[in-house]
Amino acid sequence: MDGTRFGRAVLLCTLLSALLVCSGAVTVNVVPKVEVLKGDMAKLPCSFTGASSGNTIVEWSIEDQGTRKRVGFRPEGGTETIDEGTVLTGRITIGKDFSLTISPTQASDELTFYCQVNAGPSGTADAATMLKVFHAPEKPELTASSQVISVGQSTSSEIGTCVAKNGHPQPRIIWFKDGQPLPEHKDKKEKTYMVPSVVKEASGLSTAKSTLYMQPTKADKDSVFHCVVEYSMPADQIKQKKSDTITINLNYPSEVVTFSLVNKDPVKEGDSVTMKCETDGNPQPEFDFSKDGNRIPGEGGLLMLKSAKRSDSGVYKCEATDFDNLDAELQETINLKVHYIDHMTVTPSEPQLVMLGDKVEWQCKTKASDAHTVQWKKGADVLSQDGTLSLQDVTYDNAGEYTCVGAVPAAPGLTAGASVNLTVKGKPMIATPVAGEVGKEGDTVSLTCSAQGYPTPQFTWKPSGKESISMKENKVVSTLTLQATAEVMKNGVTCEVTNEHGTDSKTFPVSLKRAIDNSANRADMQQGGSSSVVIAVVVCVLLLLLLVALLYFLNKKNKLSCGKKDKMEVTSAQKNNDIVVEMKTDKANEEAGLLNKRPSTEQ
Repeated sequence: MDGTRFGRAVLLCTLLSALLVCSGAVTVNVVPKVEVLKGDMAKLPCSFTGASSGNTIVEWSIEDQGTRKRVGFRPEGGTETIDEGTVLTGRITIGKDFSLTISPTQASDELTFYCQVNAGPSGTADAATMLKVFHAPEKPELTASSQVISVGQSTSSEIGTCVAKNGHPQPRIIWFKDGQPLPEHKDKKEKTYMVPSVVKEASGLSTAKSTLYMQPTKADKDSVFHCVVEYSMPADQIKQKKSDTITINLNYPSEVVTFSLVNKDPVKEGDSVTMKCETDGNPQPEFDFSKDGNRIPGEGGLLMLKSAKRSDSGVYKCEATDFDNLDAELQETINLKVHYIDHMTVTPSEPQLVMLGDKVEWQCKTKASDAHTVQWKKGADVLSQDGTLSLQDVTYDNAGEYTCVGAVPAAPGLTAGASVNLTVKGKPMIATPVAGEVGKEGDTVSLTCSAQGYPTPQFTWKPSGKESISMKENKVVSTLTLQATAEVMKNGVTCEVTNEHGTDSKTFPVSLKRAIDNSANRADMQQGGSSSVVIAVVVCVLLLLLLVALLYFLNKKNKLSCGKKDKMEVTSAQKNNDIVVEMKTDKANEEAGLLNKRPSTEQ
């Protein structure tokens, strides 16, 4: 073989060898990204193809500060070997399928992992997996600024600071005012801006912090602020946690003053009165109170009268002095009215003593702050509405206490009253006597004699017994207890009353109690017997009516034989004392029988 041909053969063999080597190159397959929550287990799979040798080794390494560092390896068919001194030592394993397992995961494990396959003659290849570790931050803590914030300052003031601890990846803080998000400005030239910062904890987690600065206006005095931490979670989820709310202690000048009466009801003499003065500024300025040009001491913005008098009525003025707005005229007035009613004046005022049948009249007057009413009353009964009470032809029942009551409708509960007494004198009068009853002669009986009169009458009983005296309303009551003798049963007992104007007497009969029980029983028995008779008669009549109706019905249905040719035959069954009756009838005679006509009968 010449040299040319030999060279060509060598070249061909070289090309064939290269082709064989290229066709057996190894290929590594991994998952580009694995996501896991901090503390959970992370599994990074790795597989390969194209290795023709049984001496394949799979190595896992991490990229640390721009360089690769192996953390462990496993030969095909062999056992794993974990490298010492790495950030993963003690927390990783390499399985038979060459997957890398990390447990528990830490925030610092968020690295690029390389799976490298060394396949000998088949070559070497690797592929990268990015491990993403997530951890939700704590609820954000919002702290309000302790400094005094005033409206109109030329620079922005600190409103509050929001801190969200231990999140991964780094969380984001968003500020809200009255439920609306504030624009995220970091330029301090803006009136509203935020100063954010992040601290990397030793655990690898991040703590986010943001401080809000503003130049608030008076409209912000009631504004509510809060912050929200926004953070990422696996599968591209974006979640949020909301802080508590804060308000700011904002100082702003007064522009308007209000002066009001705290009492809800009309003010009456003796009431405690509170008047309140306040402005729309913060803090509240100093207040001065006066009435009719005379200064009155107050307590802050409160003016109090402990026990109001009618002389306290008038115009009260409150003046406020705000040194942040001296040009404002801050004053307001209240017209206070204290309602009153004078004591009632009754004419005549002394107790009245009149004769039975005479006339008596009273006049009642008063003065009040408003239109008022005057009523005369005896007990709950209203006797007059015009201040005059006139009684004609007085009786003993008219005696007693009368009250004149005045009231002011414009001030509920404001009343005054006065009382007078009327005594009616005259001869005594005994009420209608009530008879006494006893079970039998000789029993004890009690009799009550009631009398009216003035002076108080004296009682005399005939015959006498054991007596007791009592008062009942405007009556004198004498109760007598004695034995019901034959004379008492016959003549009764006389009650006599006497005073300086005359005498009255009444006789009280005494009798035996009526025996009504036995007579009532007998009457009930008689009534019961009469009722039984009536019921029996009614039942008999009903039975007869039913029998007549039944006969008529049977006759209409041709069940009865009542005609000329009716026959009655007695069979030989008579011998056996059994009676058999056969009744024959002609239809032509049926109606005649029903009409009570006399039909012809054949024997």
